[in-house]
Amino acid sequence: MKARERAAAAERFGREFSWPAWREQHLYGMVSSLGFLIRRLRATVLTVAVMALALLLPLLLQVLLQNLSGFGEGLRDARELSAFLQAGLGAKEAGAATDRMTSLAGVDHVVMRTPGDALEELQSLEGFKGASTLLDDNPLPYVLIVTPRTDLGDAELRALAAKMEAGANVEFVQFDLAWRDRLGKVQALAIRLAAMAAVLFGLAALLVVGNTVRLDVAARAHEIAVVQSLGGSDAFVRRPFLYAGIWYGSAAGALAWAGAAALLAWSRVPALELAHDYSEAFVLRGVAPLLGLATLAAGAMLGWLGAWIACSSWLARGRPR
Repeated sequence: MKARERAAAAERFGREFSWPAWREQHLYGMVSSLGFLIRRLRATVLTVAVMALALLLPLLLQVLLQNLSGFGEGLRDARELSAFLQAGLGAKEAGAATDRMTSLAGVDHVVMRTPGDALEELQSLEGFKGASTLLDDNPLPYVLIVTPRTDLGDAELRALAAKMEAGANVEFVQFDLAWRDRLGKVQALAIRLAAMAAVLFGLAALLVVGNTVRLDVAARAHEIAVVQSLGGSDAFVRRPFLYAGIWYGSAAGALAWAGAAALLAWSRVPALELAHDYSEAFVLRGVAPLLGLATLAAGAMLGWLGAWIACSSWLARGRPR
């Protein structure tokens, strides 16, 4: 008898469906779930904090990748090739080598640094002050700083370095393309590690919100049974908990966004000091607005999914008899 009454009530509910009623039910589910979370504020804060920590690490890794990419671009902009001439050359031979370097295809311009310039730079370094007083003469060679055209690719840069090194009176050519290649490999590995971390910590956030919602459902089991007895559908029962999951995830995403911004601001000065030793063009990037919004969306989606799984497993046990 009770089963037939519940079926009749559910049928009436289906016939009486209207858009305003559906909208009010969603509004009620949204507000009531928020009120429930506020009433149990301590447990809500703990759940949000744990989820935020799970979202924070992938977010920081993504920001780190963006900054590493910018750092790599700064290194690629520093494309100078340094040609060290043989020791003991005079100014005339160094000038002739400069003219030859300038005439090579792909060269934008060449700057010659004399042994005196190199010695002054050496003396400006910590620990080398007064070193010239220990030398009878200047042993440093002429150095030609060659700036290639910006349209040259890596293969063309290697070919240019080979031509420079094959020139007369050239001891060797220093070129940092190998370092940039290694940086590219590090970036590729970091991208995979970030993807793995995002998946693993996303699953952790999913489990946290799922377990929390499961406990909430168990605590309101009697209330759910009454609603089901009056003909409430599974969607009606599930709706407040889904909104609770969205509230959990959204709050965790916002907290992760704020935490990442605070950590980046705290580490900005030492990071810039370190990066500027390698690339003057480097600019430390914070959390981009689109990335922050994506974190909010990911948190809300994980919260909704975890709540849906928890509620569905509970509702799969069947309605009260």
